[in-house]
Amino acid sequence: MNHTESHTPAPLSRRFSVAPMMDWTDRHCRFFLRRFSERALLYTEMVTTGALLHGDSARFLRHDPAEHPLALQLGGSVPAELAACARLAEQAGYDEINLNVGCPSDRVQNNLIGACLMAHPALVADCVKAMRDAVSIDVTVKHRIGINGRDSYAELCDFVGQIAEAGCRSFTVHARIAILEGLSPKENREVPPLRYEVAAALKRDFPDLEIILNGGIRTLDDCEAHLATFDGVMLGREAYHNPYLLAQVDQRLFGSERPVISRTQALLDMRPYIERHLQEGGSLHHVTRHVLGLAQGFPGARRFRQLLSVDIHKTPTPLALFEQAIDLLGGR
Repeated sequence: MNHTESHTPAPLSRRFSVAPMMDWTDRHCRFFLRRFSERALLYTEMVTTGALLHGDSARFLRHDPAEHPLALQLGGSVPAELAACARLAEQAGYDEINLNVGCPSDRVQNNLIGACLMAHPALVADCVKAMRDAVSIDVTVKHRIGINGRDSYAELCDFVGQIAEAGCRSFTVHARIAILEGLSPKENREVPPLRYEVAAALKRDFPDLEIILNGGIRTLDDCEAHLATFDGVMLGREAYHNPYLLAQVDQRLFGSERPVISRTQALLDMRPYIERHLQEGGSLHHVTRHVLGLAQGFPGARRFRQLLSVDIHKTPTPLALFEQAIDLLGGR
């Protein structure tokens, strides 16, 4: 599946997706993850409306056609600004717009972005309606099950209900509350307990909505178990740290008969993409920092990581070093 093939992207399905992750799910990461699964829905890092409207929008929206199906995650809370950004995303070819109502960082709270918006369901509904009126692609919301001080199930149902009335049909639920004071974003992914039963109650009480489960999912066995209850599963850190997990997604979760790709073949498929990136003045490290998670469970894994994370900054021949790393995989 290299970029030179004329490739028809798979239809958008939220049965399995890889979460938007700041500093991680950039375009190089997504191109790499697409080697393993044609069906997984991939998300950008969160992009704020300010960055798109006042920054280098072409850079923020850039992606390779091979990344589809692909969703842009937006951060913002001004309906007109979100609508303008949704139009830019649709023009750039994205398949979905997702509104971030889950990020707990202080930096975004001050701009009324992310999880703090759970306290303002009517505003979120206005944002969703403005975006839906502006574009024909899907508009979805990713949110927590609550925030500190507003974490009852009734308040969660009020939030989902108001946004559903604005026309949103798909909700990705991170099954933890967010604590908006005193916890770092990292702690907010670990300290508040996972409560899958709350997300399951949402699916029971809103059977017509698409409810995607996010938070703490580690294996494809977990995915299959959750898919008995939910319409889809979203993996974050596990998909990044163990990308080869995606190699069996199409077969196990979508019934595909496409053969499972080897790690070696996936990296060989990356070579033309990397050559292009180097010709454009990019650095090999921009791409290979995302492949380090392949280095698990084989002799030479440590050396593989060292080549692509340390030695890479010292070599005058990056492609030769990349090929040396591929050789260490031994055809796996």
